[in-house]
Amino acid sequence: MDKRPLGRLLAAVALGTLFATTAWASGGGEGGAGLGSELALYWGIPFVGILLSIALFPLLAPRFWHHHFGKVSAFWALALAVPFLVAYRGEALHQIIEIYLADYVPFIILLWSLYTVAGGILVTGSLAGTPLVNLLLLVVGTAIASWVGTTGAAMLLIRPFLRANAWRKRRTYQVVFFIFLVCNVGGALTPLGDPPLFLGFLHGVPFFWTFKILPPMLLVSAVLLAVFFLMDWYFYRKEEGRPPAPDGSKLRVEGGHNLLFLAGVVAGVLLSGVLHTRLGTVNLLGVTLSVAGVGRDVLLVVMGILSLRTTKRAIRERNEFTWFPIVEVAYLFAGIFVTMIPVLEILKAGTHGHMAFLIEAVKRPLHYFWVTGGLSSFLDNAPTYLVFLNTALGNFFPGVPERQAILNLIQHQEIYLEAVAAGAVFMGANTYIGNAPNFMVRSIAEEAGVEMPSFFGYILKYSLVFLVPTFVLVTLVFFR
Repeated sequence: MDKRPLGRLLAAVALGTLFATTAWASGGGEGGAGLGSELALYWGIPFVGILLSIALFPLLAPRFWHHHFGKVSAFWALALAVPFLVAYRGEALHQIIEIYLADYVPFIILLWSLYTVAGGILVTGSLAGTPLVNLLLLVVGTAIASWVGTTGAAMLLIRPFLRANAWRKRRTYQVVFFIFLVCNVGGALTPLGDPPLFLGFLHGVPFFWTFKILPPMLLVSAVLLAVFFLMDWYFYRKEEGRPPAPDGSKLRVEGGHNLLFLAGVVAGVLLSGVLHTRLGTVNLLGVTLSVAGVGRDVLLVVMGILSLRTTKRAIRERNEFTWFPIVEVAYLFAGIFVTMIPVLEILKAGTHGHMAFLIEAVKRPLHYFWVTGGLSSFLDNAPTYLVFLNTALGNFFPGVPERQAILNLIQHQEIYLEAVAAGAVFMGANTYIGNAPNFMVRSIAEEAGVEMPSFFGYILKYSLVFLVPTFVLVTLVFFR
């Protein structure tokens, strides 16, 4: 297994911090609270640029994109960072350092650890891609995603899912529904499932409150699973071949000791939330980080390294494990995170920013569901969740301390928190960039020979056809 991509990945993890600490800036500052109110909408052009690059280059210039996507990501990051630093100097430098240290580095460490550990678990045996088997795999993946994270569940099951269906000619829709269910909807029940729910937990939402999202989650899952089964049964009947005859081998798990490392990752994430306010903070380059969060990141890196050291290379090779999917995510999201700084700051400014028209339009539960979800489809869903959680708190309990306001919201206006949480989690499935596992699964599927739709093809052929009508149904039932 070539280890050079691992070195490039580690370089990508350090890229943001290295750039931020060596970038030109003078003037101090911890970042201004009023920055979002000053920024014009045109500061979002680099963010739109990187999204369009992700959408169009793989379609129009696939060879160029495959070899140079990292350079394209760096171009758009610099297109934002350089004028941003010139215009806002110390404030801009602080924002760049903060988004890398507080958001990007923990984000990529979590993904890397889950990807590495899950890549050491090989499921073997007779597993034919029949409609019933495929349905069961999706049900299992959806069920465990809230407990091992959507990334953990996706990385555990996507390779067995692809191997089971290797004999099938039509596999694109199978992977898309896998992204819908395992990479997104399944993570709605606990803060371990998806980053926005974990962020809510850190800000005072009780750990098991998220079970309130169970009814809409069951409805979305039932609709999508039923549609998938009917589609899979239809195309299964049209297949010219038939699944390979069972060879009598039972299902086996090789590299099973990695389940302990996976449990270590989950425990580290959970404990960091429990101990978030108890262990204090540390200041690094002007950014306040929780000691528990730093400890979590160290533990996750250790779990990944232990997995690499203790798992036989042959297991990873038979699992068709490569570093490319996580490297692609690391490079692209390094650009996405920095270019979305102005957009997030404008949103955080609320009615004082240039997106006041959007904030002021959010009044009813259905507004919170669709606006949170719509923005989560293209922005990082964790800060988007927090923006509209704070919008609800400001509308109903202005001036009340955050944790008490959240408890008041749960007691008196719970439907609004449900709408924000459901929108952030469910609608991450609308695009490839809505949730990081979406990108990773797409990359793994393409390496396995599955022809995946383009960025816009995914939206037009699948999200608008299957997800949007389902979310309309959820709105009518739960969030009117």
